[in-house]
Amino acid sequence: MKSKQPRPARPVRRIHATAPSLKWYGWTDCGKIRTHNEDSFVGLQFNVHEVHHLGKIGAAPIGAMNYAFAVSDGMGGANAGEFASQIAVEKTTELLPLLYQRSAGGRETDFAEILEKLFKQIHRALVYVGGSYEECVGMQTTLSVCWFTPGRVHFGHIGDSRIYRLTEGGKRLKQLSHDDTHVGWLLRNGRIREYEARIHPRRKVLQKALGGGNQFVNPQIGSVPCRAGDVFLLCTDGLMEGLYDSGLGEQLRSAGLIGPDANLAHRLVEQAVKNDGRDNTTAMVVQVV
Repeated sequence: MKSKQPRPARPVRRIHATAPSLKWYGWTDCGKIRTHNEDSFVGLQFNVHEVHHLGKIGAAPIGAMNYAFAVSDGMGGANAGEFASQIAVEKTTELLPLLYQRSAGGRETDFAEILEKLFKQIHRALVYVGGSYEECVGMQTTLSVCWFTPGRVHFGHIGDSRIYRLTEGGKRLKQLSHDDTHVGWLLRNGRIREYEARIHPRRKVLQKALGGGNQFVNPQIGSVPCRAGDVFLLCTDGLMEGLYDSGLGEQLRSAGLIGPDANLAHRLVEQAVKNDGRDNTTAMVVQVV
């Protein structure tokens, strides 16, 4: 009998020692006043074949897998806000890998188009649930998503949660997302200062959100380079109530100094709740190393 020849071993794919990796940290807190948490967050690792949920703390190389992180701040009567934010992150988990898989058909991936579809489908799901159950009428939520691929971060955003990027050797903290409020527009255009925006009586009045009575959804979509040394922060507005941008920058600059088991997002949330704590507070920090 002719013996079978052993198959040649597959070449081992080695990741160069200097290839960028991600470290991520997530945390949420109900705050000092609220009795339940309407914030939600999620971290995902995926490609066209598989999807994995990420823990609150972790690290992995950027390579064959995509990484996505999202925060959501729900609003509505009774528990509708809590349901809205949960639906947003659950739909992100379900739809983003699926939309990516469908797009990987031999042409270059259009990340902006995928994010547009993601937000529109989540919006439709929230409108449907809000119209189907009396306790969910008017439910709506913010959503901020960062999608990490080799060399780029693609992001989608709607509402007044925020996405920040700390770059240039830790010297510059920039808000990538735009607050979908009139107060946010005043701040971006230099009409008021950060302190004035923080105490403005209409600072929490949203002009855009997912769900609710919004007929159309028009998220902010963007893309920025992703380099070793960059730090990205996704957070709900409870974090900004307790920390100024200067405080955020100071905490994020310490990302490389904390121990391997410490949670930088926990430190941010803990400090914000200590300083204010009137709202639910959530942070996700993603460090490129």
